[in-house]
Amino acid sequence: MSTLSLVLLLGSITSIALLASYLDAKLQWRLNDWMNGKCSNPFIASKAALHQQRLQEKDTQIEALMARIETLEAIVTEPAYELNKKINAL
Repeated sequence: MSTLSLVLLLGSITSIALLASYLDAKLQWRLNDWMNGKCSNPFIASKAALHQQRLQEKDTQIEALMARIETLEAIVTEPAYELNKKINAL
């Protein structure tokens, strides 16, 4: 093989891999999975949208819980709460 044909072969393989990665990221076609033998049809819609929705729900739930924890911390660290606890202990 000549040097030119080797460079063209490697360049085309790299271009195909980069194009497949781009289409996977943009359209979620799973072309890289198909090229690696992990799926039979790359154009069947994956469960990525459902997975993204579940992640979004978990994130909102975590944010709500963090807000509740901050409120509880503010209540517990108040000096009046500590004084009331000491009075009740007596």
